[in-house]
Amino acid sequence: MALHSPAGPADAVAHLTPERWAEANRALIRKALAEFTHERLLTPEHLVGDEGAYRVRGDDGRTEYRFRAERYALDHWDVSAESVTRLRDGEELPLDALEFVIELRGSLGLSDAVLPVYLEEISSTLSGTAYKAAKPHLPAAALAKADFQTVETGMTEGHPCFVANNGRLGFGIGEFHAYAPEAAHGVRLVWLAARRDRAAFTAGEGIDYESFVRAELGDAAVDGFAGTLADQGLDFADYLLIPAHPWQWWNKLSVSFAAEVAQRRLVYLGEGDDRYLAQQSIRTFFNTSDPAKHYVKTALSVLNMGFMRGLSAAYMEATPAINDWLAGVIGNDGVFKAARFSIIRERAAVGYRHLEYEAATDRYSPYRKMLAALWRESPAAGLEEGRRLATMASLLHVDRDGGSFAGALIAESGLAPAAWLRGYLDAYLVPVLHAFYAYDLVFMPHGENVILVVADGAVERAVFKDIAEEIAVMDPDAVLPPEVRRIRVEVPEDTKLLSVFTDVFDCFFRFLAAILDGEGVLPEDDFWRTVAECVHGYQESVPELAEKFARYDMFTDVFALSCLNRLQLRNNQQMVDLADPSGALQFAGTLANPIARYAKR
Repeated sequence: MALHSPAGPADAVAHLTPERWAEANRALIRKALAEFTHERLLTPEHLVGDEGAYRVRGDDGRTEYRFRAERYALDHWDVSAESVTRLRDGEELPLDALEFVIELRGSLGLSDAVLPVYLEEISSTLSGTAYKAAKPHLPAAALAKADFQTVETGMTEGHPCFVANNGRLGFGIGEFHAYAPEAAHGVRLVWLAARRDRAAFTAGEGIDYESFVRAELGDAAVDGFAGTLADQGLDFADYLLIPAHPWQWWNKLSVSFAAEVAQRRLVYLGEGDDRYLAQQSIRTFFNTSDPAKHYVKTALSVLNMGFMRGLSAAYMEATPAINDWLAGVIGNDGVFKAARFSIIRERAAVGYRHLEYEAATDRYSPYRKMLAALWRESPAAGLEEGRRLATMASLLHVDRDGGSFAGALIAESGLAPAAWLRGYLDAYLVPVLHAFYAYDLVFMPHGENVILVVADGAVERAVFKDIAEEIAVMDPDAVLPPEVRRIRVEVPEDTKLLSVFTDVFDCFFRFLAAILDGEGVLPEDDFWRTVAECVHGYQESVPELAEKFARYDMFTDVFALSCLNRLQLRNNQQMVDLADPSGALQFAGTLANPIARYAKR
């Protein structure tokens, strides 16, 4: 088993020092206090006579956590990590994130079944934080000018809302060093031959299988794989090529698909020549040998943030058609064109059906998601001169000295902070709004799913990805091509606009506003005023949608607080019922809309 591992077992855990572990625990408890309070699982008491000081009591009534925090819009708590102390009966104790969870398990609603798995996810998240702390420090100002993949692998926080956001249960320590995005180690994908009577390849318009795989792999590799099959008395024409994550082959397919291998329905061919880097989403790979080639997204049966990260062979069949449909919608719309908005299409997909597992499970089962892959366009192809790429997640990155990536971009641009923000909003928020109001179409537009095109520090345009699994059309009467109909969903009227309020305002802008305010770059009021101006500007540009703007009011006084951690704390094996995703949402009251005061009544 070829893994990029340190020299020995001790070296593999060299990042786990007492100092880094203490730092990681403090950082995680800071985040837990902030986000669990935001989701109203915890109710801090204000310490009388000490402005900005609070405490949270443990379930036993004897243990408490004291801290200082700045309060922002959307009930955002910016907790000072240095201020956090843990006391029991007045005696100070070391900060320990695992004990924190146990001390507050009642408040967090952790069941006996969920608690140990959640503790394991917390432990893995802490280990990842310690690993990142052991890497050489790259200041935000330098990272902001770095190349795309340096930015991608330089992220340190992960999802801003989830506390246990780096579980990756299934990875051993050697596999962490080999495959974790922050390890930034080149990976060669495993290639398998799958019999055509069990596998299916689908592609976008104008793509045929033979030409596509030869363009991706090269003639020498494809001919070599054909020779490997011929040596076993097998005909290359009877098989389709499927890329697999090395972890998936060693830990799942070689065992769980043993019957397929034994009967030559599945044949191991070897590694490809190209090297890839794992992206923030873990199972998606960027081709570093040839950046203009496609990303490859693979199935990975690792538990991370509430889901097993597999890929459905059945879902893959419609993926290219859904992407072509959406690309057509975007390409024929003037608002999208004006924003220079684009997607990177998932151009081809391949999946393998294990008939016995299918007979034993429903369509949402992880057993149906163990062997599939897709190819997604690269944003590096055709990038204009003088432009660079950065994951949108980078806008929430803060370095060890408190410098922010967003602040560094603003300084580089030379623009007034509000002008820089408006440019970013016009590139990112306007397409989200227009998709919703003009087409009842929603994305999952979080930081990892959006790539920014930057010129001299300013955001010029946004590129969205992860299309087929993440988009939905919320109009039950929408007329869609047959192969695209699976993206149509029924959502209660009063929750439709949460696709903007939750995914954009609460799960991204809430953090960005606090970072820019806390760094003294842009006051919070100016941030939300600029957001409101962007919304007004968009609405004025499409007066024909006035009825939709009235029905789904972006300037409503309040909106429902939809809680992500509550989902994971309730069930960290499958956070959402995939058969009824909207019905699985967890709500905890409402949030005051920070742009409501800027409404034009």
